[in-house]
Order: sequence, then C-alpha cells, then structure tokens
Amino acid sequence: MAFAPAGPAASFFEALDRHRAALRAALRRGGEAPARGVTSRASRFEDSVGLQMVSHCTTRKIKSDSPKSVQNFALILKVLSMIYRLVQSNTYATKRDIYYTNSQLFGTQTVVDNLINDISCMLKVPRRSLHILSTSKGLVAGNLSFTEEDGTRVSCTGCSTAVAVPSNIQGLRNVITDAKFLLIVEKDATFQRLLDDQFCSKMSPCIMVTGKGVPDLNTRLLVKKLWDLFHLPLFTLVDADPHGIEIMCIYKYGSLSMAFEAHNLTVPAMRWLGLLPSDIQRLNVPQNTLIPLTKRDQMKLDSILKRPYVTCQPFWRKEMEIMAASKMKAEIQALTFLSPDYLSRVYLPNKLKFGGWI
Repeated sequence: MAFAPAGPAASFFEALDRHRAALRAALRRGGEAPARGVTSRASRFEDSVGLQMVSHCTTRKIKSDSPKSVQNFALILKVLSMIYRLVQSNTYATKRDIYYTNSQLFGTQTVVDNLINDISCMLKVPRRSLHILSTSKGLVAGNLSFTEEDGTRVSCTGCSTAVAVPSNIQGLRNVITDAKFLLIVEKDATFQRLLDDQFCSKMSPCIMVTGKGVPDLNTRLLVKKLWDLFHLPLFTLVDADPHGIEIMCIYKYGSLSMAFEAHNLTVPAMRWLGLLPSDIQRLNVPQNTLIPLTKRDQMKLDSILKRPYVTCQPFWRKEMEIMAASKMKAEIQALTFLSPDYLSRVYLPNKLKFGGWI
C-alpha cells in the first residue's frame, strides 16, 4: 500500500498560509494599483499585469508590392493558410511541424517563430487560438494531477521523477492539487538535485517547475494556469546573477517580445525566494566560489535597474545594488560549500518557514 508523504508539521506553513491569505485578500480588493504614468513607445507596465502593449505603439507595415517586404508578405500568407486549415479541421501543429512543411521556403526555424508571433500580435489572439503549439522543454513535479486533452490522466507526484510540461495547456482538465506553494527553479541541474534530495516529499504538499533556463511558452502558461486556478504562493529560485534575475522577470512581468499576451502569461504576485545577493554576504559564502561580473553582466544589470517595474520593487533594487557594488555573482551551487544538501535541507526550508522572500 502506498502512502502520500506526510511533509512538515502544519505549523511549518504558517508564514506561507499568511502570505496566501494576503494574496487572496488583494485579489478580492481588485489587485494592486497600477504603476503611475509608466509608458514607452512599444509597451507600458502595470504591476497588476506586467508588460502591456500601448495603443499608440510603433507599427511595422508589410506590403505585397514592396521589394523589401514582398517575401515576408508571402510567407505570412503561407502560414495564415496553414492556420486556417488547422482551425477548420480542429487539429494542432507545432512550430517545428510548420517549418518542416517547407524548410527550404522558410530557411530557418527562427523565421517561422517570428512569423507566428507577428500573426498572433496582428490578429490580437493568443498563439494557442491559432492551433499552433510549442514543443515543451519544461518539467513539473510534486502534488499535482491533471487530465490531458486526449483523456490521459497524469500524476506528477513522485520523489525522484518529473513530468514533461504538456504541449496543450489550454486542454488540461480536472487539475487537482493541495500544494501549499509552487517553486520555480531556474536550472534543470538544480531541479534534478532537489528531486534527488526528495525535496517535494520533505516539503509536501508542494509543486516544483523548471523551464530549464529561459522558460518556453508552455511552462509560462502552466505557471499562469496554476495561479489562476489555485492562487498558490509562487516563488522563484534563480542564480544570483543578472541572467537569473532576467528569467525571474519573464515569469513575473513578461518579455517585450510577448508583451501583447502578457495577461495570459505573467504572475506579478510571484516572489523572489533566492538566491539573494544579500544571502551570499549573510552566509559568508567564500570569495573563491563567486564569479566576477562580466561587462555583459554589468550591462544587463544596468538595463534591469532602469526598467519601470523595478520602481515597484524596492527590495529587488536593493539586492541588485548589492550585486552591482560587489561586482560579483554566484550560482545556486555555491551553497554546496556549506554541505552538499544545504540547499534542500537548510536554505529552502528556512526561507519557506520564516518568510524569507521579497
């Protein structure tokens, strides 16, 4: 007979429960107030939604009689005709499928990806409404089960295994969880290490997700769906470097390339759990485990600090200023100097128990 993992005592989750109650109270009040007067030519920012398109944004014209755009115009018509057939037949295809229908015509997969984004933006509909799916690269584990569109029942519960994020998030039905929180892990290696350490079992009930770096569309859609359905506290675990912060911002606020669909992809209620630059100082992580910021890192960090949503996150700004002042970055693996399982045994449990997120 199989038994569900017991997890910590109820008192362990008191800070999480208070956080969840605060999130739900904010939702009942209509969410956080939007940022004041923050706009740009291509997008605006609302801290209750994320990056948004503006009505007066710059547009790009593609003409059938222009030598510069006639090929792109023809390719858009080609993809539109394929989308029409998919919608009419109620079938789906991946971006890769579309590319291989005529790889010589399209040239590269990137061309197809850009065409589909342009069409989605032009028609003002999410990509899944075009019946075009992305191949998922993300993984999910923990106290979660769901039924896929074809009727397959999937359980993500397991101490050392994970399930691939489905390709059709919209088609998921009977989604069930009793999780207390959802942890988004930046890197696959860290995700797998937490699985090996049976983190999901020890912190049960919970859910873990990884997009294996920069998240694909399906991973972002799954995170958004779980938020919409259950309003779980959502936390990110990323490297203490500008790249990790960028990935966290994509989940929380969106990206410029997908700003037209931010309301379907972002969860502004998400919190930064670790690795915080201040944690590096607090835990006395040895200097020889840290990595100097490159010129590219410094440019990325400066760029993030100038973004409008950072004005709504003073604690985030403080952490980034600590990083900028030290001129050093650290990977999550730097914590192994304390002990091989310090991340899963001490760092994350203490953060979750005592509310160590910002």
